[in-house]
Amino acid sequence: MIDSSFESAPPTPLALERPIDLSVQLGRLKLKNPVLVASGTFGYAREMAGVVSLPELGGILPKTITQNPRPGNAPWRTVETSAGLLNAIGLDNDGIDYFLANHWPYLQQTGADIIVSIAGKSHDDFVALADRLNEARGVHAVELNVSCPNVSGGVDFGTDPKLCHDVVASVRKVLDCPIITKLTPNVTRIVDVAKAARDAGTDAVTCINTVLGMAVDWKKRKPLLGNVVGGLSGPAIKPIALRCVYQVASQVGVPVIGVGGIANLDDCMEFLVAGASAVQIGTANYYDPLASIKIIRGLPSALNALHANSVREIVGTLKT
Repeated sequence: MIDSSFESAPPTPLALERPIDLSVQLGRLKLKNPVLVASGTFGYAREMAGVVSLPELGGILPKTITQNPRPGNAPWRTVETSAGLLNAIGLDNDGIDYFLANHWPYLQQTGADIIVSIAGKSHDDFVALADRLNEARGVHAVELNVSCPNVSGGVDFGTDPKLCHDVVASVRKVLDCPIITKLTPNVTRIVDVAKAARDAGTDAVTCINTVLGMAVDWKKRKPLLGNVVGGLSGPAIKPIALRCVYQVASQVGVPVIGVGGIANLDDCMEFLVAGASAVQIGTANYYDPLASIKIIRGLPSALNALHANSVREIVGTLKT
């Protein structure tokens, strides 16, 4: 059962000490608060509307869309781990045409800023998808999923700095709205890929996508995932995500959206102090759909505790 008791709880005196500005700026993209829900964990928002106050969210990232419909990978597609979730969904979606005709009209009326996630098998796929999204009036930003580990081809753009630069630069030429590039931790130096995306004109980068992993049934001597390997998310990857956020924010000079194991207010604040200008809530949506709302409503008190009047004042203030 979802604990919604916080909804009726009176604000603490600490939260009322001073007005707090929760808005954040990521390049050309301005958000009313720094808490978004991650692509692939929130459906197309319709699924969560009866539980979550959608207009309160800093932004919604619907499931990643591709040029053509994708059935996704063979089962099993998910395996729970001791500290997270291993998934190999394979970007199961109905394609750009269906998205524009059926999902986009609903998303437009949610009252939340919508950041559309796209993935392509080729450079031209990304450009064509971005161009089609110019038809969808009201898209606040587009996140380039160059880092999904569960499909062939797509992750190449997130592991090779030149390929990443070229696809971001080409998308920037055809797309009117801000661009976010979602990076993979499955590289030797994430900073190099982040610099390539920055130089190509991305407005922000998301750190990180899932970490490659696998699960095995030793009795059958078979992998549990139909795709053999998958992406690990949840609390297990939080230290990795924090490290990536800190390195990119301190060395690259591009706004960073932190994602990976964020489930509560303390997690969110850690990422902000480490250098993230915003965060995405992913795996936590499955076991606590109200996690994002709880974090948003708790931010004023946390900022007051640091004697800060805005989110921007604490971003990247880690003392090392």
